[in-house]
Amino acid sequence: MRAMQLDAAKRALTLRVTGVPVPGDHQVLIKVAACGVCRTDLHVVDGELPNPKPHVVPGHEVVGTVAARGPGASAFSIGDRVGVPWLGWTCGVCNYCRTGRENLCDQARFTGYSIDGGYAELTVADQRFCFPIP
Repeated sequence: MRAMQLDAAKRALTLRVTGVPVPGDHQVLIKVAACGVCRTDLHVVDGELPNPKPHVVPGHEVVGTVAARGPGASAFSIGDRVGVPWLGWTCGVCNYCRTGRENLCDQARFTGYSIDGGYAELTVADQRFCFPIP
């Protein structure tokens, strides 16, 4: 699979051929159809957000179709069109998560920053943070 990776801040992204990501528990594998470029992506690439995942694949405005489901993933069917946002994972147990304020979770992970995003042919995402796209 082809993916654009960030090797270091303030450098151009590098096109790489990588292995196909495997969806884990409650994750879906998404065949990327489109991914927007948001100012937040530029903050990551420009080094204005500290400590991105090493060799991260940026991009958090993802739209694609579900190509496979990991164990326990049942929210979407193969072929469903989904969107993937910035907030990509939360702990689910802290006070913020339990009161519907997951965006404040201290352990949150973000698409295209702390987990790989959509500047690739395929990406995986937690089904809880995917949205159906008609």
